Amino acid sequence: MSWLGILLVGFAVTDLTHSVRRTRYLPECVGALTVLVVGALAGLTSGRDVVALLVVAVVVLLWGLTVTWGFGHPGPKPARVPLAVFVVALVTAIACSGLAPEASGLLGRWLDSVSLPALEDMEADRFLLLLGAFAVQLATGNVLVRLVLKSTGTINPRSDGQMPPTQLKGGRLLGPLERVFILALALGGQVTAASVVVAAKGLLRFPELSSRDEQQTVHEMTEYFLLGSFASWLVALGAFVLL
Repeated sequence: MSWLGILLVGFAVTDLTHSVRRTRYLPECVGALTVLVVGALAGLTSGRDVVALLVVAVVVLLWGLTVTWGFGHPGPKPARVPLAVFVVALVTAIACSGLAPEASGLLGRWLDSVSLPALEDMEADRFLLLLGAFAVQLATGNVLVRLVLKSTGTINPRSDGQMPPTQLKGGRLLGPLERVFILALALGGQVTAASVVVAAKGLLRFPELSSRDEQQTVHEMTEYFLLGSFASWLVALGAFVLL
């Protein structure tokens, strides 16, 4: 489980760095370095653990490079490469989770010393998985949604010259907030409340989606909204299943 949590943290740090500073090769290098640092803090310092951390770091590097390449080339096919890297890495980490040792080290000692009720008696492995699952809801969730939209050829009608780029603003901020809110509610046992959030989003967006006279544009905007929303919710649901 420790390897899976560290992998998710590496993905999240890479995408967060890219969203803050779009410098070539910097985000993936920061993500890979974070993997090694977090692994050392978690006490994963044996020979096998170091090899596993190096593999995870390489995967994080590959993720960052393929995401940049996927968005930098036209057509849906390039976007499928980073999606494949993400899915294969995630499935492999889950399959090998039983081989991962228990995390401890400085991280474990820090958790033992913290008096917060939410972290009381929490194991380091669980903490890493929680940290990675919530961190992925931020920039990585947005990246995955954009990759799904591009890989399916679904574009925003407001971005291709068909109509002015107005309304539906703030999606890159609202998406992460929505996913974190849904995941937190689901983990707290409030699945019904999480479903209310999903329903409320559709109701709030309905006037914007149906306010245009051009029926074709309305249809394309609805498709774009639904596919993006379902992909976003799937990221939160996938994290909930992992936890």
